[in-house]
Amino acid sequence: MAAAAAPALKHWRTTLERVEKFVSPLYFTDCNLRGRLFGDSCPVAELSSFLTPERLPYQEAVQQDFRPARVGDSFGPTWWTCWFRVELTIPEAWVGQEVHLRWESDGEGLVWRDGEPVQGYRSHQKPPRIRHLPKAPQDWWPFLLGLTKEGEKTSYVLTDKLEEEDPRSLTLYVEVACNGLLGAGKGSMIAAPDPEKMFQVSRAELAVFHRDVYKLLVDLELLLGMAKGLGEDNQRSFQALYTANQIVNVCDPAQPETFPVAQALASKFFGQRGGESQHTIHAVGHCHIDTAWLWPFKETVRKCARSWVTAIQLMERNPEFIFACSQAQQLQWVKSYYPGLHARLQEFACRGQFVPVGGTWVEMDGNLPSGEAMVRQFLQGQNFFLQEFGKMCSEFWLPDTFGYSAQLPQIMRSCGIRHFLTQKLSWNLVNSFPHHTFLWEGLDGSRVLAHFPPGDSYGMQGSVEEVLKTVAKNRDKGRTNHSAFLFGFGDGGGGPTQTMVDRLKRLCDTDGLPRVQLSSPGRLFSALEKDSGQLCTWVGELFLELHNGTYTTHAQIKKENRECERILHDAELLSSLALARSAQFLYPAAQLRDLWRLLLLNQFHDVVTGSCIQLVAEEAMCHYEDIRSHGNTLLSAAAAALCAGEPGPEGLLIVNTLPWKRTEVLALPRPGGAHSLALVTVPSMGYAPAPTPASLQPLLPQQPVFVMQELLVAEAPADLASRPPPTKTDGSVTLDNGIIRVRLDPTGRLTSLVLVASGREAIAEGAVGNQFVLFDDVPLYWDAWDVMDYHLETRKPVLGQAGTLAVGTEGGVRGSAWFLLQISPNSRLSQEVVLDVGCPYVRFHTEVHWHEAHKFLKVEFPARVRSPQATYEVQFGHLQRPTHYNTSWDWARFEVWAHRWMDLSEHGFGLALLNDCKYGASVQGSVLSLSLLRAPKSPDATVDMGRHEFTYALMPHEGSFQDAGVIPAAYSLNFPLLALPAPGPAPTAAWSAFSVSSPAVVLETVKQAETSPQGRTLVLRLYEAHGSHVDCWLHMSLPVQEAVLCDLLERRDPAGPLPLRDARLKLTFSPFQVQSLLLVLQPLPN
Repeated sequence: MAAAAAPALKHWRTTLERVEKFVSPLYFTDCNLRGRLFGDSCPVAELSSFLTPERLPYQEAVQQDFRPARVGDSFGPTWWTCWFRVELTIPEAWVGQEVHLRWESDGEGLVWRDGEPVQGYRSHQKPPRIRHLPKAPQDWWPFLLGLTKEGEKTSYVLTDKLEEEDPRSLTLYVEVACNGLLGAGKGSMIAAPDPEKMFQVSRAELAVFHRDVYKLLVDLELLLGMAKGLGEDNQRSFQALYTANQIVNVCDPAQPETFPVAQALASKFFGQRGGESQHTIHAVGHCHIDTAWLWPFKETVRKCARSWVTAIQLMERNPEFIFACSQAQQLQWVKSYYPGLHARLQEFACRGQFVPVGGTWVEMDGNLPSGEAMVRQFLQGQNFFLQEFGKMCSEFWLPDTFGYSAQLPQIMRSCGIRHFLTQKLSWNLVNSFPHHTFLWEGLDGSRVLAHFPPGDSYGMQGSVEEVLKTVAKNRDKGRTNHSAFLFGFGDGGGGPTQTMVDRLKRLCDTDGLPRVQLSSPGRLFSALEKDSGQLCTWVGELFLELHNGTYTTHAQIKKENRECERILHDAELLSSLALARSAQFLYPAAQLRDLWRLLLLNQFHDVVTGSCIQLVAEEAMCHYEDIRSHGNTLLSAAAAALCAGEPGPEGLLIVNTLPWKRTEVLALPRPGGAHSLALVTVPSMGYAPAPTPASLQPLLPQQPVFVMQELLVAEAPADLASRPPPTKTDGSVTLDNGIIRVRLDPTGRLTSLVLVASGREAIAEGAVGNQFVLFDDVPLYWDAWDVMDYHLETRKPVLGQAGTLAVGTEGGVRGSAWFLLQISPNSRLSQEVVLDVGCPYVRFHTEVHWHEAHKFLKVEFPARVRSPQATYEVQFGHLQRPTHYNTSWDWARFEVWAHRWMDLSEHGFGLALLNDCKYGASVQGSVLSLSLLRAPKSPDATVDMGRHEFTYALMPHEGSFQDAGVIPAAYSLNFPLLALPAPGPAPTAAWSAFSVSSPAVVLETVKQAETSPQGRTLVLRLYEAHGSHVDCWLHMSLPVQEAVLCDLLERRDPAGPLPLRDARLKLTFSPFQVQSLLLVLQPLPN
């Protein structure tokens, strides 16, 4: 009998590396375990291909002319598709074996079998070089990119066990997209795509798969992970390493009969249980798919199919595996293009394995969309999930957007959502967010339970390192003992693999590690809810200290976003009024829904932010054009219905879509294409007939606008009578409407802005406003995304040429001056500074021809105001941010976002800066700064190049900005009065549908209810805008039969109808509260 081997003194490093080499895919594969993962192989019987620039449906593609192809052939270019017909013949000798089709390509693939998609193939690419940002998680990127060979989906299981009666020959099709998992960047991941890139298939063969080898590899990798992760000072670490070493000793890769002994050693180790106090990790299958980013929208449709059909395979093989899936838009695409796959998803949803999450149409940006647009994300998303999967979501799922508005908790709660999950704040550049599980309190006091997976990723792979990190990094230890673990390749799709599932199953309850459950979002949040009494509260916005260049990048997309939000608001309001007043008018519900969905699609967090490739931006601009074109058609149709049956001549209908009376200067079209300026008054949410030239409203009691150009008089003799006429002007221009007086220097800069009644100067002493400033703008890596704090050190004022300022409109109802400014040798600007009669603000209509590289253009207004905080408009309200850099949290907000206005006020006086399409802003000290244009070069090398038009306005005011009317002024700038042609006689009298008694309450939206019996139910959405408790009366001119409060999903308040008093409703608001009303209209006689 042979003597047993004497125990050896084990050196940590050599033992560890011995085991690593035993499972290595690079070293000693001729004799190690990894080299035996696949056994016998043979090439496919026949390979043929068909190349097309189109993304064809399967039935059409398989009818094309396929030509012989070989492994190694090139195909392309980028964004084309190559279909392969793969003829297979399985050798007889493989009966009883597991057989795979091994397929490797640098393009993403989808396997079709018997006319249905059955598995996605992930592309095999070299990982791009990644530049780590300071404090970015160092070990996060490999999981996001998923571009290491380990875990790739490069083999398709033809049969788990080849039986005697199974067919030996079959035909598959592989649809290969000419792009990688993360697009086709030229040289780096986020570079603009290489349009000429070619692709190839590097492997196409049948192979026998050794499942017993695979299981041992999984166990050895986990043992190695525990040995390394727990460290040399941990007893369990040594046990893991010694067990792995024993397995290597007993396992001979060439002799499968040794595998059971090795497997028993592993099972004994993993069977040793942890204690009852172990942290529980809820492992949820996940596949974050950007709806568009480094690839076009249409490619996302195929990414969904590739990812989700693979998830279905996993659900079939693993009944305990649960897959969470967000974004109703993506599911709608799959329903349209892959109906069979959609039906399977519905089937697994019934089983509880496929779990729709999020509740929104797409994973939208959390900063830039309006409040109403955010509501529609949930309204469209929740209704879709209810219709297609039988229930709504209870958690908001937004793992990858660039900050989170303080109004989101209220919007969530009113859309049936109590829980929130993200991880993006782990990307903070300066400050580490102090919690992973907490209560998030919004602007109005609404609270949701928020959870950030402590592993700081939504693309885990099930490694021991990730599991240990999830516990170690958790910042709420002691408060809660549960956390999420989202696993699956993401961003470009892919999702979980069987290897990930098997790792997590093996770690379910192992001594030395946290407990791991294959779980669901619902089970996770139920567990967290039990500990909610111990949780801390975070109040206000969740500001991401990174990616703040996205508030400005791609100015045209942002302008179109704001404009299309306005068009849909106006079209819904006018259509609602037409519905109420015309029995013949049909509310265009389906058209408006489709237009809203296009807008919501463009509000995806890599589209409206401008952080996408040129191809996506071009598609987005087409979507905006559709919204504008069809939206304006709907406006005209509604206006025509409002005019039906009215006496009077053909003419114009002047419409005010805002909930307060307005008197403004409007350019009215005249015969021959000319326009004339008129001062018109239109009641709230109503209309007035256009004034005829003979009936133009007199200016009294309002002062007309005076325009004065200052003259520089030449030297003259003492005899005044002999003084010659003025010979030169210095170029300064003053505009005065009796409310404000504006003085511009010869280059167009603002030297004075005075409130006439008080004589109060708004511009800081010795400073000038309307100062354009250019900055160098070179971030660390994320070009379109980031502007870094150090850009502020490169400030260069743009100096104008004296003498370019000239008077435009000479006064009366409007006065203006205009000037030209050369920004650089390549870029120029022209601007008209406009002051209207009765208007409390001065407007700056700006046109820029922009041709720069890595520059940032802003405009500054130094104010004669001192305050430690400034106020910024956000969705359905406003919030304050510091104007100083006292702490790192203050300093990290050197560039912030706002919607239509920001304001800097001290007691009794302030200065507001309004805009019609900008979002980036800052107030440092007493200087208000509006961000105008950037010039990044990746991932879109052409972004922002060309012509831009935009308007901003400056409004000095006495008292608070609330009492001074800054909020309605900003609305008026963004919602101009409409002059709509009346195809028939226009009404001769003004009419108002709605008004609100309190200036603190804004009637934001009027639309038809989603479910409206006989179509005669309207939804009104109002919010408190001042930050106050207030009672108000809503006055209505429509024939209202019943009024009842509802939530944002338009579900009736169980308290029942509200009392109607003389066509009035009394409503009570708390600060920043959003309320919705259902108004049931009385039937109209035909």
